Amino acid sequence: MKQAKTKQVLVAGGAGFLGSHLCEALLAEGAKVWCLDNLQTGQRRTLRKLEQDPNFTFIEGDVIDPLPARALPRHLDQIYNLACAASPPQYQADPEHTMLTSVLGTRNLLRLAEKHGARFLLTSTSEVYGDPEAHPQTESYRGNVNCTGPRACYDEGKRAAEALAFDFQRAGRAEVRVARIFNTYGPRMRADDGRVVSNVITQALEGLDITVYGEGSQTRSFCYVSDLIDGLMRLMQYEGPQPGPVNIGNPVELTVSDLVQQVLAMTGSRSAVVNMPLPEDDPQRRRPDIAKAEQLLGWAPRTPLTDGLRATVAWFAALQAEPEPARSTLNETRLSAG
Repeated sequence: MKQAKTKQVLVAGGAGFLGSHLCEALLAEGAKVWCLDNLQTGQRRTLRKLEQDPNFTFIEGDVIDPLPARALPRHLDQIYNLACAASPPQYQADPEHTMLTSVLGTRNLLRLAEKHGARFLLTSTSEVYGDPEAHPQTESYRGNVNCTGPRACYDEGKRAAEALAFDFQRAGRAEVRVARIFNTYGPRMRADDGRVVSNVITQALEGLDITVYGEGSQTRSFCYVSDLIDGLMRLMQYEGPQPGPVNIGNPVELTVSDLVQQVLAMTGSRSAVVNMPLPEDDPQRRRPDIAKAEQLLGWAPRTPLTDGLRATVAWFAALQAEPEPARSTLNETRLSAG
């Protein structure tokens, strides 16, 4: 019998929160994985266990630069593009680089996919819907994005990346898949990434005031990381005709205030809640319609919020228990690359 061919996969942004989990899942399936990351928001320490696997290779580099052809294999089967800072404090720190990562970086990776005949998956975002006027958000909704606002470097960058990916598909230059990711949480989030789940948990564990932007009535839908990775891999493996963008997220919607109360109860924290001004263009409601993912991929999230939060709280509690040098290495931020 012929031995099944080992898939060779490039994960751009593979040292990040989602990327490290994706690399781990691909290796578990027997793939050979090349991880390309410039460590702007990714962390080398998340890859320590993976680097013990002979099928894993880490390449430090930036997708906006010429790709390091000599460090890559002669053939790639799949390319995942997760290379972009994804939380507002991170992507607003260097908006020019954020935009170039989404546009120039995506072009570079699409050209690589064209050269190798590799299937290409772009991780887009629910931010392409902006502050939505339609609820829940279906893939056909065209969005309500402020194209000149402080979030535009990310929102419009991802919209442009989607357009570029589908243009490559229409021209017959690459086979593409596009996932629109909604709020995701879980172990390996950065304590300093500015996202609501990491903010609330770290503040609660440290007994600090919990900062809630606005009145806390804005809603989010939180997907646990393992469910999200399962959705991405199913979309990459989908063999049907071009499906267009596919929402990957949890349709269970709750307010930020509800999230805070659950974390306070889970941690036993007595932190006070302090309300801060709502950031400009912050979405008021966010909830994915995942009917397409259910129909095409047989996918839906399976992890209840209480279980996912418990695992995430345990991750941050263990992080805070580490010696200070290890914690400072974890929280180091480099803004020169993406």
